[in-house]
Amino acid sequence: MTDPKVPPRVFARASEDAETARGIASTPQTEDPAYRLAFQDMDFLLREDLRPVRFQLELLKPELLLAEAGIGSTFVFYGSARIPEPEKAQAMLDMAQDESARKVAESLVAKSRYYDEARKLAAIVSEVPPDAQGMRQFVVCSGGGPSIMEAANRGACDVGAESIGLNIVLPHEQAPNPYVTPRLSLQFHYFALRKMHFLLHARALAAFPGGFGTFDELFELLTLIQTGKIDPIPVLLFGRDFWNRVVNFEALCEEGVISPRDLEIFRFVETADEAWDYVKAFYADRPDPMIRYPMGEE
Repeated sequence: MTDPKVPPRVFARASEDAETARGIASTPQTEDPAYRLAFQDMDFLLREDLRPVRFQLELLKPELLLAEAGIGSTFVFYGSARIPEPEKAQAMLDMAQDESARKVAESLVAKSRYYDEARKLAAIVSEVPPDAQGMRQFVVCSGGGPSIMEAANRGACDVGAESIGLNIVLPHEQAPNPYVTPRLSLQFHYFALRKMHFLLHARALAAFPGGFGTFDELFELLTLIQTGKIDPIPVLLFGRDFWNRVVNFEALCEEGVISPRDLEIFRFVETADEAWDYVKAFYADRPDPMIRYPMGEE
């Protein structure tokens, strides 16, 4: 045999067997749910005791899609789903009917500038070129929803770049914002796995003013860095006044429940340019060429 014709595979692909199974003759046996192929049986896949398998699938699917898209690292954006862009915030203020609504609207108007800063920062990081291996670095990744998340995906869209949206099934409808790249728009059932995917490829993270969800995601990251479970990355808190008003970081030190050194895990910033300057400085002397390369020469 000088030129053997060895076939690449001998088993049928799962998709082929699935198609064959659909065309099988109808009998009492084949119509019973027990006869369905396991991976085509939704009732089986959604059983309580199949939760570990669903965990695996929800961990694996996004990882495969990001790898296929050539994404080496991400720049993650956290923030409220309730802070509108400045024009919409002003419209809310104009329509306020009572003092309570006006007070909330005034607060949102003051914070609406962060919509623009998130959009600008996303545009900046989206123009980082691929590394020497062709992998894309600092790809914008948000929760895929409205407000600050929308601003992040919109900023990437402004410069013609793809961006990721990690959405979650909620009791009330939450469709992905229109700026998320469709092939990178992912939906999760488990909050825990969604948070894991936020951080698996994150090499920088910007947290804007937000509520319970933002706090949950941010403080998990701070804990992971504090405990050494992950290496430090730039953690940017936009809005010193907001964060110091809603979290008394200094009091945590004074109470002895965190170390003063823990306050160095994050950096307060106000603008996109300030944030990007800090990220570049953070990685300037880093030995990892996959992160160092995209920064370019100053």
